[in-house]
Amino acid sequence: MQLTAAELQKRHELEGAPDPFPSLGEATPVRSSRVAQDPTNANSITDFPTLAPSAPAASAPVKSAWGSDAGPRIKATVKSTPVITDSFTVTQVELPVRDGKQTSLGEVMKQVIAKFKVKIEASTNQNRHTTFHMRAETQKELDKAKRTLLAYLSPLATLTLNAPASTIAAIIGPKGATLTKVREATGVKVDIPRKDSTPNGHASGTATPLPGDDEEEVMVPITITGPHPYALEAQAMLKEIIASRTSTITQKVRDIPGHILRFVMNCRPHFIEVAQGLEIYLTLNQADREITVSGDREAVIRVVETIKASIEAFGTILTSFKISLPKRQHRLLVGKAVDEIMEQCKCLVVPASPDEPSDEVTVWGKPEDLATGLGIVMTKANSQYIHEFPLPGPIALSKQLLTYMTRIDYAKALADDHPDASIFTPSPATAAHASVLNIDIVGEKSVVDGVVKQISEFIGKLIGATKEIPIDWLVHRVIQGKNAKKLKQFHEVHNVQVFFPPESAEQSQVLLVYDPLSPSASPSPVEKGKHLEDVSQELLKMAKEAADVKSQAIQVEKRWHETVVGKGGTTLNAIIGEDTTLSIKVGAQVGDASDEDVILVRGVSVDVDRAVKEILQVIEDAKNDAIVSSYSTEFDIDREYVGRVVGAQGSGLNRHRDALGVKIDVSDEADEKEKEVGKRKKVVVHQKSKIKITGRKENVEEAKKRILAQVERLADETSEVLKIPNQYHATLIGQGGKYAIRLEEAYSVKITFPRSSAENWESKTREQLKADEVLIKGGKKGVASAKSELLEALEFEKENNKILKFDVPTRSVARILGKGGVIINEIKDDTGAQKIDVDKFSDGNGSVTQITVHGTKEAIDAAKSAILAIADQVGEETTASLFIDTKFHRAIIGAGGQGLKDLITRCGGPSDPKVQAGLVRFPRQGETSDEVRLRGEPKLVNKVKEELEEIVAALRDRIVLAVEIPASQHRNLIGRGGQHLNDLQNRTGVQVQFPGSRSYNQFGEFENASDMADVDPANIVKVSGARKACEAAIAELMVCSTPFAYFRFLRCLQTHVQPPAPEVLTETVSVPLKYHHVISQQGSFFRTLRNFGVTVEQASKPQKPAVPTAPPQNGSVTARIDDAEDAPSLEIHWQVIENYQDAEEGDSEWTLKGSDATGLERAQSLIQEAIAQAAAMTCVGFLSLPDRSAFPRIVGSKGSNVARLRNETGADITVSRDTCTIVIIGSESAVDAAKDAILKQASGRPPRY
Repeated sequence: MQLTAAELQKRHELEGAPDPFPSLGEATPVRSSRVAQDPTNANSITDFPTLAPSAPAASAPVKSAWGSDAGPRIKATVKSTPVITDSFTVTQVELPVRDGKQTSLGEVMKQVIAKFKVKIEASTNQNRHTTFHMRAETQKELDKAKRTLLAYLSPLATLTLNAPASTIAAIIGPKGATLTKVREATGVKVDIPRKDSTPNGHASGTATPLPGDDEEEVMVPITITGPHPYALEAQAMLKEIIASRTSTITQKVRDIPGHILRFVMNCRPHFIEVAQGLEIYLTLNQADREITVSGDREAVIRVVETIKASIEAFGTILTSFKISLPKRQHRLLVGKAVDEIMEQCKCLVVPASPDEPSDEVTVWGKPEDLATGLGIVMTKANSQYIHEFPLPGPIALSKQLLTYMTRIDYAKALADDHPDASIFTPSPATAAHASVLNIDIVGEKSVVDGVVKQISEFIGKLIGATKEIPIDWLVHRVIQGKNAKKLKQFHEVHNVQVFFPPESAEQSQVLLVYDPLSPSASPSPVEKGKHLEDVSQELLKMAKEAADVKSQAIQVEKRWHETVVGKGGTTLNAIIGEDTTLSIKVGAQVGDASDEDVILVRGVSVDVDRAVKEILQVIEDAKNDAIVSSYSTEFDIDREYVGRVVGAQGSGLNRHRDALGVKIDVSDEADEKEKEVGKRKKVVVHQKSKIKITGRKENVEEAKKRILAQVERLADETSEVLKIPNQYHATLIGQGGKYAIRLEEAYSVKITFPRSSAENWESKTREQLKADEVLIKGGKKGVASAKSELLEALEFEKENNKILKFDVPTRSVARILGKGGVIINEIKDDTGAQKIDVDKFSDGNGSVTQITVHGTKEAIDAAKSAILAIADQVGEETTASLFIDTKFHRAIIGAGGQGLKDLITRCGGPSDPKVQAGLVRFPRQGETSDEVRLRGEPKLVNKVKEELEEIVAALRDRIVLAVEIPASQHRNLIGRGGQHLNDLQNRTGVQVQFPGSRSYNQFGEFENASDMADVDPANIVKVSGARKACEAAIAELMVCSTPFAYFRFLRCLQTHVQPPAPEVLTETVSVPLKYHHVISQQGSFFRTLRNFGVTVEQASKPQKPAVPTAPPQNGSVTARIDDAEDAPSLEIHWQVIENYQDAEEGDSEWTLKGSDATGLERAQSLIQEAIAQAAAMTCVGFLSLPDRSAFPRIVGSKGSNVARLRNETGADITVSRDTCTIVIIGSESAVDAAKDAILKQASGRPPRY
């Protein structure tokens, strides 16, 4: 018989028995043996586990439960729960002290056990290291208990971490999220000082990440306080954040001793090696004695430590030795000489400063290198010839000469004349106490002699040419300010230069010099003295007039100096004024180190008195303002409104601060508090935020009033979602959002439209809005008003923004759009439609395309009618293609595309270039294909294809022959307007090219080149075509190559060869004179008529020029080409006048002659169309650019751009060859379109369609 575990437990009365081995923190309550059992599940394996088979219970005697032979103890089986365990060791346990007594470890563990649902066991080894074993049901409880236990047992530590100011934002995180995460994870306190209280320390060798190359970033000390292990953990987390933001840093090693700095820089290769291949940069600042290291963070830290170690090492091993050398030889131990000595003997030579009287030279180096270094220094000091040139005395004259030479930079002029010599003049400090002034000249003796000679000649001219006059230095500024022009005239009239000493020197001697370098200088001492005397009298007279000058010192505490100066010196500049010669020095600028609480004012007495009065008033106002601004008030607002009041990055508070000049502080103490209501129910009480405002009382009260009003508005804030179809959103928002912004400003609300993805219409706004929803947020009244106006606008749009969709044949879309969208835009402008969209995706078979028109009912109906009218004009289309060798393309297209236009016209196609576009498409330049594509009406396409095939066949059989024709006969053979040449070409079917024509070289080599080897190239005429035709044409040309032969040949043809002349048909057309120039198109129209076999005779021609005269530009509109941000702007002038204002009245009779009635009818039709087009050209625009630099880009290669613009816009464009004006003639819309297209072309960017 098998017994279950529950039955065995009942039999042995083990239910509720205590555990004989309880854990340290586990309570051991004794439970009754009769315990109410929970309902058991008979099917549960957990409640009823199977056991191994055993003998029947009756056969075994009953034994004691606690005996040695009791067998295994079986507990009641309960539902198991997961247990989380953790073990850790604390090396140093510091038990807390309470009420003056130290608590035990057991008491601490009991507190933790009681507070959290954990079990804790502890053991201590011989090294006093305590190991803790913890168990809990959840990881969260385990972590809390572990943190609390360590907080009790670990010593409290305070760590300081220096962080670059630029990383503080990352450490804090958005709304403090990152810093809060660190605090919650470690349980430590992290203090970051306020921005305005951060010191800008500059410790030697401190790592300082720099935002730029020169400006050093402030380091912010972050204090971490808490249990030692958690403080270290928090420090590591913050360092990781800093490292992620400062992977590249810059450190400076400052205050390096001057004699060590050079030795340290010689170790540069070693420092690079220490970087271990990482990128670093070393920069030396000789003046500040510092080395800057920038680059990878780890490498920079290693290199800085190595530099510091090197400084300490050199400070220990370097020693010095001093020797005395004449001061002039010190000149040879500076500059490049220092580098050379360091390279030769590893020693540094440091001469005494030129301003010091000492003649000592100090040599630094290692003891073993000093002996060699001293020898090299002595050799270098005696390596060059040095000459001391004494300035003539007495010392007063020497100083005058030195002052003049210094002011005109005479030493530099000498160095330029003698580049192999070095010239050194005494410094001002040396000249102040020296009894003799010398100019040191270093170089080869021959070179030095040349310099000495030049100086001697120069000084010889200065003898008797200098003079000093005493003028109180207080009035120097006044004299220079009021008599600047007169001082300049002294040199022009008297050849005398006036040199005032620097104001900082406070010297009263003014130097006058008779300019020896002037071409008009006189060598006569008497003349020099006379001019110097005249100028000195004038200066003394000026000084007497400006004698009303005084200086007044005001005792002002240093703390008020900044108030007097003002931000950026604004207050001080206002006190000084623009036209006064006041000088105001504040504090240390006065020069008295013992007393900085002073302000010195110097100038004219009246100005000084005024300035002193204003300064005292500024200080008095500042003192009163300090008293008045000490007023403060505090009040509370709900925490939920703080973010809106503060604004993004403090913009809301900054607005109040800037407007009212107050200080506003916001403090938050706690997030939320839970308040118990009754026994179980809890409610959340929102903590108030305290706002403190400090400043002038009236300003503080106004700021408080504004903030409370804002809070009241926020409390009154509501929101409403309107259902508005997405199709109306764009018009309700307006261009650039102007309509929506106007509503927001008028009613103080926020209106949000959904920004949706074109793929799935998912909202991209912060609020979850559907595609047809609009959100209005703000005050209740504002929301209601904005809603009302928005719905009214919606109703208006529904009435006026109708949408009409219809289909057109896909083949007509290109004609409807026009090139560059010209036609569709004209339809939109003419009908008043708001928008016309052409669907990019046609139906499945591509036969129809959908067009959507937006606007009023009348506008969309008119637009639909106009579009369908164009679509109806486009008949059934077909496409065809044929392959033509690239070498024939140019010949078929012709100059300016004229050959192709004539071909289409001959085949019965349209003559309008706009309609012709797209009918025949040749491969573009650069394409390797030979395929020519045709698209249009089937009949026309087939005819053009046949014509092209015939032309290609003729071109393939074409040969090129040459004939010698004297150049003097070329003009006669060509004839006026090419008439004779055209007759010959039409009669024989060949092409004849004379030397100098544009297509002459394109004909290629001729077959009979060997026959023409000795012929002058100017006499070679090329004939291209079929061989028989070429031979016939050459025969005619040969006959005509002698004087009068051509006329004899014509008579011969008329008599013997030519058939009787066909009957000539004539028609008469009346053409207004004012349209003549527009129709003729500079003769191209008549050439088109000749293609039909029609010639024109005109009864009269207009006498006035074709291009109207531009009106004057006064009052003209100025435009700018500045679409691109970086493109330079061009100022242009644009004027539009009516066309034909001063045109000639009357008509001209055109007589059309031809042999074919069909040709005459076609010519009459073309003339009537041209007259209608000319009548529509009602405007003339004059576009004037600043220069002609953009004209080549506008005209294009061989006029291609202008031709393209004419075809696209329908306007006639004339680019002047002489002026900067472009004349545009056409309808008003065509003129404007042409102007815009030209400006785009001139700006250097291709037009966008």
